[in-house]
Amino acid sequence: MEKLKLVVPSNLKRMISESTPEDLPYTCSSLLDFFQSLQLFHHVVRELTDPEMALCRKNADAALDFKRKGNDCFSAGDYAKALSFYSQQALCIAPMDDADDEDKNLVATLYVNRASSLHKMGLLVECIRDCNRAVVLLPSYAKAWYRRGMANASLENYEDAIHDLDIAMNMELSLGGKSRIKDELEIITTQGRRKSSSPHELNKKNLSSFVEPSQIKLKCVSTPTKGRGMASASDIPHASLIHSEEPYAVIILKDCRKTHCHFCLNKLPSDTVPCSSCSMALYCSQHCQAQAGGQRYRSNLNTNPTHGNISTDLERYIERISLDSNSGDPVADSNLEWAAEHRHECGGVHWPAVLPAEIILAGRVLVKSMEQRRDTRGAMKPMEALEICHNYACMPSESKLELHIYSIVLTYCLQQSCGANFPLNGLSASKLVVLISQIKVNSMAVVHMKSLDACELDEHCGKLSRMDDALTNNIEQVRVGQAIYSTGSLFNHSCQPNVHAYFLSRTLLVRATEFVVAGYPLELSYGPQVGQWDHKDRQKFLEDQYSFKCQCSGCSEMNLSDLVINAFSCVKPNCFGAVLDSSVINCETQEANCLLDGPTICSLEQPLPVDMLKRDGINEVAHLLFEQTDNSLRTNPGYCLNCGSYRDLESSREAIKKAETNIKRLQSAVASRKVPTSILSDALGSLDVLRSTMHAYSKYIAQVEDNFAEAFCLIGDFLSSVQHCKASIEILEKLYHTNHIVIGNELVKLTSIQQCLGDCTSAMDSINRLDAIFSLYYGTHAAKVIPYLNSLKSEAGKLVQQGDSSYASSSSKG
Repeated sequence: MEKLKLVVPSNLKRMISESTPEDLPYTCSSLLDFFQSLQLFHHVVRELTDPEMALCRKNADAALDFKRKGNDCFSAGDYAKALSFYSQQALCIAPMDDADDEDKNLVATLYVNRASSLHKMGLLVECIRDCNRAVVLLPSYAKAWYRRGMANASLENYEDAIHDLDIAMNMELSLGGKSRIKDELEIITTQGRRKSSSPHELNKKNLSSFVEPSQIKLKCVSTPTKGRGMASASDIPHASLIHSEEPYAVIILKDCRKTHCHFCLNKLPSDTVPCSSCSMALYCSQHCQAQAGGQRYRSNLNTNPTHGNISTDLERYIERISLDSNSGDPVADSNLEWAAEHRHECGGVHWPAVLPAEIILAGRVLVKSMEQRRDTRGAMKPMEALEICHNYACMPSESKLELHIYSIVLTYCLQQSCGANFPLNGLSASKLVVLISQIKVNSMAVVHMKSLDACELDEHCGKLSRMDDALTNNIEQVRVGQAIYSTGSLFNHSCQPNVHAYFLSRTLLVRATEFVVAGYPLELSYGPQVGQWDHKDRQKFLEDQYSFKCQCSGCSEMNLSDLVINAFSCVKPNCFGAVLDSSVINCETQEANCLLDGPTICSLEQPLPVDMLKRDGINEVAHLLFEQTDNSLRTNPGYCLNCGSYRDLESSREAIKKAETNIKRLQSAVASRKVPTSILSDALGSLDVLRSTMHAYSKYIAQVEDNFAEAFCLIGDFLSSVQHCKASIEILEKLYHTNHIVIGNELVKLTSIQQCLGDCTSAMDSINRLDAIFSLYYGTHAAKVIPYLNSLKSEAGKLVQQGDSSYASSSSKG
């Protein structure tokens, strides 16, 4: 797109940069007229839309080549690499739609070859699902039935194993193959007699069992500073689920295309299901694959002409196991109608692979709105389907030009996909400009929680297992998608939110994190919160990202974290005052003066318009701010806000810069899982420098304390690790609040270290606290969002029981 931007004439650029929403039909028409006569433009859109130039098309010859490479790796015993060739390469590009018998044989063979790799790797449930897919394509495929039978036997699911091997023996043509299957069948039959058949329960996940009904009645309200927003008609107790919603449209982010399902956004299993028409989209099940095309999943058994010669009993058996393969789909709800999110992007063209996510999302919103309009016989206009705001008028000129170019390019792409249903003119492009502007302001990042390092949950047995040599457990938010929610987009933003948004698969859930009185605006965070960044950085981010000046309570009132998060310490040993540099002072002066413009005088007798906890915290580090008797804030860079002592900021910055060198070496050592004593010793000296230079509540010190917690854990000094982890938590409690989700995430790490130390009582105390925090933010979904939480509790409980048993034993001996 950069090439197209460069060739736009300066007068047209100026006209676009000065345009308002009312001007868009004219500016878009003018740019479209210019592009239509430009050879470069036609070359760009042809590369994006021409099937002959498509990068995402199917290719049987290439699939065969990757199959051979996978076979070589399997023969060499490298099953993980073989799995990669079968799954990420061959199956993705093997033709599936309207495939002839040769292509069906290839796909079925790839499924069975991948099933063999999965079996060797101990992934038995995934192995069975791949065998199911193969026998649906080719019911007479003896190798698929044999592999399925052996996997069922490994799961001690002997009844199905015997049935599978019996079918395999009947389908096998060679005498040697029949004899081998017969031998296996006799062994498994004997094992089955010894142990009664107990069908293995597949990893069934049903989203509806996790979504509690919301009893809160929401209403759309108007506020003086933020316009339209959401509120409740009644009081909301803390931890109440107040809203759940499926997305109007959603797109997976590019970084997650190989790791997460393109429909439900859950992490992909090892037996991924590729899109049948292109090589890009991957799904966790055939349910998700079908729903991405706007269909409900049903087996293709009865429509496959190669199945005409199989018995009715076998047909029913294949139908059952085919449905079992997809019973674990977390969003397979028969009451929901899914839009064809991927259908108009498919067929091998690669514009969905290269255009930005928000542009693809705009295309999905538009196609869905057109389908709704057609379904309601014109009762709904396409661009009025979503009643959400946009900020086009406030955008910088460069962004306006980009939107114009992307809207015209997307117009061409959709016109190629939808044909006559989507007109190719300036008016349609102008509507896309507005839509993309709406998405920029109102789309939400779909995030999932990921556990890093120490523990992972085995989805088949539900047990917690240690990973490699890691000892501490961490939680990370992973952005997996971008979505528009019709109602969710109406919630206003705040840097001090009173509701929390989270996701199960693609479903948005909103929960109150504090008591909210009836009619009070419900505000969530879609940007940095108080305690995460300081005031000036939050303001800049929100203005750059969303083109508005945030006036939430966190930005219109002074907060302790805004003063101390990047502050220096006072030079006096016993003074806890904060020393600010010029950038922080300019920002906080502006904020404080804004507060002082009101009737309140900034003094201890007549405090700032913040609650008591905020005032007490600020008074702890900057009580001079409350002693001003006029409407001005007199403070200078480098002077303590408690005692007025001066700190040399230049030398302090230099000391911090030198200390950071050793801290970075420590961080690299922790990342490599090897921490030499010399690096640890140097970093400890640098930590002392930071503690004596930066304010005790500095966010950077909290991060460094966290680094030391992991470093000491790696060398087996768990006591020191606990001390540093607690030091980090104590700082975060000042920057946020004691029940903030950030504290819960850090308590997960502290708990794992305490368990390594064998301090079962402290570990249980930490678990009880993090359980209370997670329940506040996730309610009954806590164990679903944090999968290993229950296992973590169980492990700590066992340590407590062991400790009690040891105490009882020693007491009896005494």
